[in-house]
Amino acid sequence: MADDAARLVLEDGTTLAGRGFGGSRAVAGEVVFNTAMVGYVEALTDPSYRGQILALTYPLIGNYGVPAPRRAGSIDRPYEADRIQVQGLVVQRCAAAYSHATAARSLGDWLAAEEVPGIEGVDTRTLTRKLREAGTMKGWLLPGGAAESEAAAVDMAGVHDLAAPAEIRRYGEGGATILLVDAGAKDNIVRSLLDRGARVIRAGHRHDLVALAREADGVLVGNGPGDPRDATALTAQIRTLIGGYPKPVFGICLGNQILALAAGADTYKLRYGHRGINQPVQDLLTRRCFVTSQNHGYAVRDSSLPKGWEPWFVNLNDGTNEGIRSQAAPYSSIQFHPEASPGPRESGILFDDFLSRVAALKAG
Repeated sequence: MADDAARLVLEDGTTLAGRGFGGSRAVAGEVVFNTAMVGYVEALTDPSYRGQILALTYPLIGNYGVPAPRRAGSIDRPYEADRIQVQGLVVQRCAAAYSHATAARSLGDWLAAEEVPGIEGVDTRTLTRKLREAGTMKGWLLPGGAAESEAAAVDMAGVHDLAAPAEIRRYGEGGATILLVDAGAKDNIVRSLLDRGARVIRAGHRHDLVALAREADGVLVGNGPGDPRDATALTAQIRTLIGGYPKPVFGICLGNQILALAAGADTYKLRYGHRGINQPVQDLLTRRCFVTSQNHGYAVRDSSLPKGWEPWFVNLNDGTNEGIRSQAAPYSSIQFHPEASPGPRESGILFDDFLSRVAALKAG
């Protein structure tokens, strides 16, 4: 719908007019925002945005283009999944002209190729302030005169099934073996483990995770989209696993919420989520602070943690939980993204910490 009229309609009746680009479908989804200046390729392919309409606050998006499609079956950078995950994209201005050594196409051409609609000419900073004040809203991105009833939406109650891989994938040779539980995990989690010499078994909850964990030296529960309380099959498998698994278990983002639910704690929906690359968190054990990349709309309720579990990290903006740990077993998790992509990588040392614990227990 290049250069055609388009509009973004919010559930409170607000209508924002603009120009369409990319795909021509009418779509619906939760409208969320990201404040990063760069990293739109990584953000658009992040499975945590599955089913959502993403607004980017930086006023010029697309100026460094998009690389060529990656090889089939690869986990090449900068993509975080095999396809665009968002329902639609909202920007103030989309650059038609781009310049970068690795660029092979424009952002608009990429969106068009995957039938993902975009809208430009919207004041995304004002939109973000509205979402910050009123809370996350449902929205409709509509080309031309399309009606809301024509918009395609994702069933968010079943989004974990959509995001999980159908097949088991294996990466790397030698080193410790890590089972990555994938309900929409970013590819950079795999790359981060491989870069540290680990082997990776990647599987969704359709598979017997308890049996696969016996092959591994540790388990990492990755990120993903949606309400963690809808991921009942995954939570049940992790609950069975931590009932007697003697090896380290580590969770990231959705993995933090799933581990908490499996332990008997509760989660809740944030009024507005943490989405961006500058969220400050503090380690409650060492008092060290990190600036982190985050993308989540749900959080663990600290007061619901059962005996033997404790908060590990806290968000310094709003005091919400950013991680938990077991006091009796080598189980822990964090709400932010140490793999970044995009964002700061300083918390990547948590991969080192996890793999150190794996190596120590493997060595007896």
